[in-house]
Amino acid sequence: MTLATRFSRLRRRRHANRALTADHHEQRGAADQDRRCRRVAVIMDGNGRWAQSRRLPIAAGHRAGVKALRRIIERALDHGIEELTIFSFSTENWRRPPEEVAALIDLFVEMIRKEAPDLRERGVRMRFIGRRTGVPPTLIECIDESEQLTAGGERMTLYVAFNYGGRAELLDAARALAAAEARSGVSAGTATVADTEAPPGTAAAVADTADTMAPAAAGPPGAASSSDPATADADELRRYLYAPDMHDPELLIRTSGEMRISNFLLWQLAYTELYFTSRLWPDMDAADLDEALAEYAQRQRRYGGR
Repeated sequence: MTLATRFSRLRRRRHANRALTADHHEQRGAADQDRRCRRVAVIMDGNGRWAQSRRLPIAAGHRAGVKALRRIIERALDHGIEELTIFSFSTENWRRPPEEVAALIDLFVEMIRKEAPDLRERGVRMRFIGRRTGVPPTLIECIDESEQLTAGGERMTLYVAFNYGGRAELLDAARALAAAEARSGVSAGTATVADTEAPPGTAAAVADTADTMAPAAAGPPGAASSSDPATADADELRRYLYAPDMHDPELLIRTSGEMRISNFLLWQLAYTELYFTSRLWPDMDAADLDEALAEYAQRQRRYGGR
């Protein structure tokens, strides 16, 4: 073998090694990008215990929780979080003492009116999910105004689950899907869509009753593929959730040491990574969110595969 031939082979080998190295770095960069969390859900737990441990009224714990939420939103924006979903009030929370519920409602109204303009300036869009039945008109008015005010936000969507329950959402979606399929079947016959009324309190009845926080579905009623609910698939049911355009959270954070999801986003959390911390919600700060996101980055999401 001549010296020129050897030199030529060595040069080709170096080029090949460089290409492999570049490809490796590209793949590694893509993998690192995949580990970056973009959608986070939070169960904000521990306001009451925080207040009791300091011999303060429960309302003081809730106000401290609002301050913690501001800190977490700020840090979430720093991390490029695109969707943040918070569990603010469940369908079961009405069972709390009436004075605590009344104080919470007043705090929600105050917080929404105060924070919505600032969130708009920061490019945050507010969306509320849950049932409206039993919610005071003053709060509903604030909810509507804040959604309209922040509708142009493109930096992050803040989903606020109020009067929300995961089972209630699935029931409402299933009933709305069945009602839409029934209307589709009726309209295909001699009757009209108006002859079939959606069950009261379901997502399908949103236009008439304003019973849920968000429109149930995009597109006309009965837009599913057939008139038989038995043939509906997951995508069709998702269209009737409170926020059909919401992505499934990649990470759920729950504070206060409790290790359960408490009827929150039962559909959406199917493959979500769970992170539990003993920190009470009012104590949560930017470093705590950093720690949760760092833990998420170390996990491997297989979705049932290997």
